[in-house]
Amino acid sequence: MNARKQDTRHKIELGGLVIKAGLGDEPKVVVLGALALAAAALQGQNANANRARFAAEGEASFQGDSP
Repeated sequence: MNARKQDTRHKIELGGLVIKAGLGDEPKVVVLGALALAAAALQGQNANANRARFAAEGEASFQGDSP
């Protein structure tokens, strides 16, 4: 797969995650703000604990998917 197609696929996947998280109807500034706060939490002094907490929440969300 070429780089352009990979980039497009990656962006579509990220958009799907935003929708799955329940943020699809929020204004773009709210979504970006939420992501910026999450990024800051992953770079702060509690980065490892926050990453583990976010990963557990994400895993639980994926487990709720229907096959």
